[in-house]
Amino acid sequence: MTKQNKKDLYKILAAAVFFVLGWVVNAGEAVRFCLFFAAFIICGLEVLVNAVRNIINGQVFDEEFLMTVATVGAFCVGEYPEGAAVMLFFQIGELFQSYAVNKSRRSISDLMDIRPDFANVLVDGNTERKDPYDVKVGDIIVVNPGERVPLDSVVLTGESSLDTSALTGESVPRDIAQDSEVLSGCININGVITARVEKEYSDSTVNRILDLVENASNKKSKSEKFITKFARVYTPAVCIIALVLAVVPSIITGNWSVWVYRALSFLVVSCPCALVISVPLSFFGGLGGASKQGVLVKGSNYLEALADVKTVVFDKTGTLTEGRFKVVEAVSDKVLETAALAESASSHPIAASIKNAVGNSIDTARVSGIKEQAGFGVICTVDGKTTLVGNAKLMQNNGVTGFAETQHTGTAVYVAQDGEYLGHIIVADTLKSDSRKAIETLKKIGITNTVMLTGDVKEIGEKIAAEVGVNTVYTDLLPDQKVEKLEQILAKSSGKDKVCYVGDGINDAPVLARADIGIAMGALGSDAAIEAADVVIMNDEIGKIATAIKVAQKTLAIVKQNIVFAIGVKVLVLILVAVGHASMWSAVFADVGVAVIAILNAIRALNTKGM
Repeated sequence: MTKQNKKDLYKILAAAVFFVLGWVVNAGEAVRFCLFFAAFIICGLEVLVNAVRNIINGQVFDEEFLMTVATVGAFCVGEYPEGAAVMLFFQIGELFQSYAVNKSRRSISDLMDIRPDFANVLVDGNTERKDPYDVKVGDIIVVNPGERVPLDSVVLTGESSLDTSALTGESVPRDIAQDSEVLSGCININGVITARVEKEYSDSTVNRILDLVENASNKKSKSEKFITKFARVYTPAVCIIALVLAVVPSIITGNWSVWVYRALSFLVVSCPCALVISVPLSFFGGLGGASKQGVLVKGSNYLEALADVKTVVFDKTGTLTEGRFKVVEAVSDKVLETAALAESASSHPIAASIKNAVGNSIDTARVSGIKEQAGFGVICTVDGKTTLVGNAKLMQNNGVTGFAETQHTGTAVYVAQDGEYLGHIIVADTLKSDSRKAIETLKKIGITNTVMLTGDVKEIGEKIAAEVGVNTVYTDLLPDQKVEKLEQILAKSSGKDKVCYVGDGINDAPVLARADIGIAMGALGSDAAIEAADVVIMNDEIGKIATAIKVAQKTLAIVKQNIVFAIGVKVLVLILVAVGHASMWSAVFADVGVAVIAILNAIRALNTKGM
């Protein structure tokens, strides 16, 4: 509980003491008035001052004006307990609201705490503490245990573990060593590391995240905009109705005290605070709940749209798959070893995957005369034998005996020595471990259509789609063709059903921007993709897509519950008050009680579990 919350609580307790004394002390009318008035002033002085200040500034029709008129009026007609009770319970409602907002802000503020305070920069062998803004690309920084990584960097020396929970939501530390990429905002847990700065602070991961969070509240949902417009019309309208209710029947019947009391009760009920508070708070809670799961939503309007997603379109490479080549099959260890020796001088991704499969056992002294033939492969000498490693054309052009193309899905690398075919290696991009489960979970939460767009050939695209369970796949697409295909999917979507696109690469930026909702796999995604996206998944877990949609669905359900509940109860009690079947005590419940219940309901948006 914050200091302000404690101060408000003490104020409420003090007012409650005077309020109870006013009920139980058997004294004259003047004493009762003083006790209830003391409770009223303790709780309501700030409201009264704000109401007067707002009237002077031309802001007449707000909740503080309604509360002031209703409570002062109650004292004027001799209903001291009701007047004091309205202010007392109003402050209790405000306390609940403050607690709820602070609870919602906590996960957001955890993100705000990732801003680094300083960077230890190596200058002529000594470390100098500098502001991260003053550090340049290429500078060498030292990060000690317990310190935050100040800028996106690459480790030069040292080994350690990083706490990445504030960025990605992951509870398990990430191990790093030489050549590891480290993101700003992570906490170095144990070892001392030196690293080379790769990005200036303005372009760093931590600064981009903070910009997203700070700007999220500026993008309001349709529900929030509706409530704002509703309150502007609703409040003056009920004031006019209350005035008519007080004056017209009183003139007819002459019973001013009865109808003024009913009008004052009407004003108390009519306060729109339950709606004005709970709807934005529900969306704020949803944004906080998503951030706890490592998902950054750029605004409540995107959270609202996520709840209506029925079609999710995926990029393949780096989204459903790892985006890195890996040896998935080799006919023998000898074939794999021979290929690794032949590719030992190559930096091609396929060559790197073959060398990684062998590990550190490559003896480059066994290979000589390496000649790369672009578009075909490598010709060299391994253990004194002429060795060919490459595609089918390389084998055919050199008349290799016994050669036959394999029909396996993936990139085939063929190996031959002294004109004799030895066998093949299959290199392919592998599925992320959670891709299939993520698609299954999406279908469980109501996503009826899943689509994959890829630039890969038909055989590979269809194989990946079948493995993960995607409904439809389109292959051999260039970046502009992906946009065209998405346009066709958007045209087929009906009514308010939204289409979401998920990608990570720079070529996905146009598609991310065109979709109803663009989701970027953020931790390893490109800057362009993150800027174009509406939602960023910080740890690249594809299962977080279902989490984001589930948070959105739960948040929107809570918003609808609060709107229906608040309006329903208020309309009912307003009618009862107008016809004389409800007192100001009922009015207090219809205002403060409904607001407290709506606020407590809104807090639930924070607590959506991951998938």
